[in-house]
Amino acid sequence: MHQASITAEQIACERGGRQVFSNLSFTARSGDHVELRGPNGAGKSSLLRLLAGLNSVSDGMLSIDGAVHLAGHADAIKPAMTVRENLAFWATCLGGSDIDKALDAFALTRLANDPGALLSQGQRKRLALARLLAAKRPIWLLDEPTTGLDQANLKTFDTIVADHIANGGLVIVATHTEPTLQPTQRIDLGAP
Repeated sequence: MHQASITAEQIACERGGRQVFSNLSFTARSGDHVELRGPNGAGKSSLLRLLAGLNSVSDGMLSIDGAVHLAGHADAIKPAMTVRENLAFWATCLGGSDIDKALDAFALTRLANDPGALLSQGQRKRLALARLLAAKRPIWLLDEPTTGLDQANLKTFDTIVADHIANGGLVIVATHTEPTLQPTQRIDLGAP
C-alpha cells in the first residue's frame, strides 16, 4: 500500500460565516489511528470534510498524500439498486474490486440481491462500511462509524480497522464512544 500522510499546519475552518476551529496542527502517517473528540458542533465532521477535500481551509496549510475514503453520516445508498449493485457502483467509482470479500466481512452476502430500500439502519451502515473493503484507499476518514452497529459488527469493524492500520493504512475516526482500539493520537476540538 502507498505510504499515506496528512499534515495540518495552523488550519482554520469556517462554516456559515462562523469560525468552527482555528490554529489546528497535527501530522498523521501510515499506521496511525487518529481519534477526533469533541462535543457536537465542535468541528469533527467539518475537519473530516476538509481532509476529504470537500471544503477548503480558511487559514493555514493542509497537505494530504494518498487517496481518501470518507464514510460520513450520509450512507449514499441507492434505494433502487441491490446491495451488490450499490457496492459494485462504489467499487467502480473508487477503483476497487473485491465485492464478495466486502459483502462477506459485514454479513451482507445473504442480502446481496435485496434492494437498498429494504435495508434496516444497521444494514445500511454495514453496507456503507463495506465500501472501505471494496475500494482500497490508504486514508480512511470515518465519522461516527459504529452508530447503529450490533456487537458482532462492532467486532468486525474493529478487525478491519486494525488490519488496515497494520497494512500501512491511516485511519481518522470522529467518535463519541470509547474506542476498543487504542488510537496512536487524539485530537480534541474542545467546546463549540
